[in-house]
Amino acid sequence: MPKSVLVISTLDTKGQETLYLKDKLSAIGLAPILMDISGRGSDIAEIDIPAALVAESGGGNFEEIQISRDRTRITNIMMAGGSRLAAQLLTQGKLDGVIALGGSTGSLMASEVMRSLPFGIPKVMISSTAALPGLSTRYIGTGDIALFHSVVEISGLPDLLKNVMDRAAYALAGMVSDDITSPKTAKGKAIALTMLGPCEKCASAVRVALEAKGYQIIGFSAAGIGDRAMEDMIAEGFFQGVIDLAPGGVGEHLFGFMRDAGPNRLETAGKLGLPQIISTGSVNHMTPSRSKYKPEYHERRKFDLDKLRTWIRLSPDELKKVAGVFADKLNQAKGPVTVMIPLNGWSAADLPGNDTHDPAEDRIFTEVLRKKIKPEIQIVEVDANMEDPEFAKAVVANALKIF
Repeated sequence: MPKSVLVISTLDTKGQETLYLKDKLSAIGLAPILMDISGRGSDIAEIDIPAALVAESGGGNFEEIQISRDRTRITNIMMAGGSRLAAQLLTQGKLDGVIALGGSTGSLMASEVMRSLPFGIPKVMISSTAALPGLSTRYIGTGDIALFHSVVEISGLPDLLKNVMDRAAYALAGMVSDDITSPKTAKGKAIALTMLGPCEKCASAVRVALEAKGYQIIGFSAAGIGDRAMEDMIAEGFFQGVIDLAPGGVGEHLFGFMRDAGPNRLETAGKLGLPQIISTGSVNHMTPSRSKYKPEYHERRKFDLDKLRTWIRLSPDELKKVAGVFADKLNQAKGPVTVMIPLNGWSAADLPGNDTHDPAEDRIFTEVLRKKIKPEIQIVEVDANMEDPEFAKAVVANALKIF
């Protein structure tokens, strides 16, 4: 039986190009389902999911949309409707992959629909604006989207554009193959692990030790996007436990800095009752963009990761605030939680001799957390730096107990 693939486009402006892509997908053995997310609609006969149905599913009135000039409202309705209909196809077993094509607006809308689908569903976005500064990250976000830069404008059907769409169609055909490994493991427990450069030794040692015990360890870079994606995937049921070595995105969200991991950081696993090991890597540092530096930040103790990235140490008052947020989030947990705190620095930025190394000040965070956290949550202190082998061994030992 041919694989069903959703084709998303704004058919009012990309009609002939989309039909070419649909025909190509059919020719290579796939079963395309064409969805129109345009605000004006199209009378092309081959459309399977017309714009009017998308608008209705998004809570809008298509006749009103067609005469409206509120571009933001229109796109929001069509994205909501497209996401809802795509989810229905998936639930019905009629969606094996998704492909779309567009310029700026079309790519933003189609990629929003793609991101609403679970990790592991093949997603290909053909975009003529993929290389524009800032747009590629908006298209991908936390989604596992293959972004295909068309280079040429998606306009007409010259051979150059046909070549791009042919390659994208064959790429999707490969992605929906039955030979692709399932993202949800059937071998051992899958454990999510946050990692970051300044705690990489610890993360690597923990991964190797637990893999030797039969666990599958899936790492996420805790730089804002990776840990947001981890929260999404926890909610989708990919993991049976979490080792959160680097939850600094909690404070970054509180203060609005570069590693902001969103409002739900450190909450999803707890609400689902998954066992968690939580540590403090990067929690005592912040990463504001240079354009948002307050005058006093220049006087703070700093650690330069490289010529582009500088970590600034949190003040005692900021440590107290972050500890309070940690306690509020972890107190929601329905499953077992162990908080592990290294007493001699929380990352490679905190090694003895570094300007930001201050274990005495770090204890401000620990004391506030201990006062506010519910008694069944265990706090384990280890006399080591996070990057010392002793700390990794302690994490592994506690992980084997809690998992």
